[in-house]
Amino acid sequence: MYTNLGEAGTPTLRGSRPPNHECYRQVRENVTELLGAAAPEGDVPVPSCPEWTLRGLVTHLVGVAATSIGRLSGWPSAPRASSADMDLPELLTTWKELGAEVDLLLADRGDRAGNILVMDAFTHELDIRYAIGAELPGEHPAFPGAFEVLANGFACAVDDHQLPALRLSTGTTQWTVGTGEPVATVTANRYDIYRSLAGRRSHRQITAMDWDRDSHRWLPAFTWGPFTPPVAAVEPVAGTAGDE
Repeated sequence: MYTNLGEAGTPTLRGSRPPNHECYRQVRENVTELLGAAAPEGDVPVPSCPEWTLRGLVTHLVGVAATSIGRLSGWPSAPRASSADMDLPELLTTWKELGAEVDLLLADRGDRAGNILVMDAFTHELDIRYAIGAELPGEHPAFPGAFEVLANGFACAVDDHQLPALRLSTGTTQWTVGTGEPVATVTANRYDIYRSLAGRRSHRQITAMDWDRDSHRWLPAFTWGPFTPPVAAVEPVAGTAGDE
């Protein structure tokens, strides 16, 4: 079970977050601007995705967009040029073209369609920001929905490991993951919590967050679904607790 609690400790309205088609478009525009402004080479490694370079990561985003068109529409996508020999600018142009179709399908299918798609895209936007040394966004429309996907997955892992519920806190916003009343609270910057849930923080970094009791019993739950914490740190922590 996952519960999002606002500043007063009451459940936050889920409908307050932006629709997925707006979130996905913002991620796409951000990544295009980031890679266009920095003009990095395609072979720049992405530390949080050690099997990929920037070009490989954007190729992944293009492939996911193409697959999503088929899944959302129920029809196979029209044949498109292979991305195997595309450079970064060509890949970004292709993603823009595919993304416009995805945006329309997401808007047509409603609020809940594309939750995992947006989480994947937003998580990789953050991967790219860390890889090229760009600042993390102060506000981002994709954050609430993407965090909800991660928190739900982590909550299932907490239950699967038969662990007591845990409270995640940024200082002003709290989320309860697991079943029952939380017996511990971990407080950190919202991006450090997010990156921990998405397998981008080592156990040492997770333990170094502000826990009000020993953290070690919950560490196994941070390995879930496609996410596994790295053995050693692959990126620095974002900062102190707080939503700013």
